[in-house]
Amino acid sequence: MADFDHLHDYDGGAAPVVGKARDYAAGGVSPRHAHPTAQLLYAVEGVMMVTTDQGRWIVPPTRGIWLPIATWHQVNMLSRVRMRTVYVRGDALAGLPAECCVLAVSPLLRELIQAATGIAVPYPPDSRAERVMRLILDEIRSLPSLALSLPQPASAALDQLCRQLLSHPGDARGVAEWAAQAAMDPRTLQRRFQRETGLSFGQWRRQARLIAALERLARGASVLEVALDLGYASPSAFSTMFKRELGASPSAFFDVS
Repeated sequence: MADFDHLHDYDGGAAPVVGKARDYAAGGVSPRHAHPTAQLLYAVEGVMMVTTDQGRWIVPPTRGIWLPIATWHQVNMLSRVRMRTVYVRGDALAGLPAECCVLAVSPLLRELIQAATGIAVPYPPDSRAERVMRLILDEIRSLPSLALSLPQPASAALDQLCRQLLSHPGDARGVAEWAAQAAMDPRTLQRRFQRETGLSFGQWRRQARLIAALERLARGASVLEVALDLGYASPSAFSTMFKRELGASPSAFFDVS
């Protein structure tokens, strides 16, 4: 845990917005923890998997994850990660997201975050430092949120089913077969999925496959390997799905050049 001893070694009170930089080796896993501030968790290099009580997120360098105050979370470093985090105090949260979400990080915000990590706190009012921090908040308010989360069901029956789907994301069985395994009729399964996760069974499974694909691509697997493992007929079919869901090809999604 030595690499993570710093988790609470940051100033959450001396300024409304604070930037911190930290690098991690591939395979590192933070202990489950929370902060007394909100947090924009971002990496200028590398890919993270962030798990909260609300779900699981994949965070490549083109994206950041917003974590509200006191959100318990764990971070898995899927590759070497150069993390650049912005902490936001409670009195500066007006207009910012109230729930966990993945945000598309603009080139401007990327540069502002890097600048923030070099700013010492406290900083004088109406100084360049304060203006940089205010602009960071303006940028966060303007960013679109993205569907890269995987909400977890509350009931034991659906939780067990979801664990199986996560373990074998390429399993091609239909909803009727999964419902029979869970001792439900298909309509009941669909209703419960919608009620507990906000997604239909099919939507949840597609999201699970997408997140599994992102995790494997981040660890260095080829598009061909991922496509076949997840049950797609060809790499082109997988890439078409990927671009439809995320707006970019697999290679472009991870590219920050």
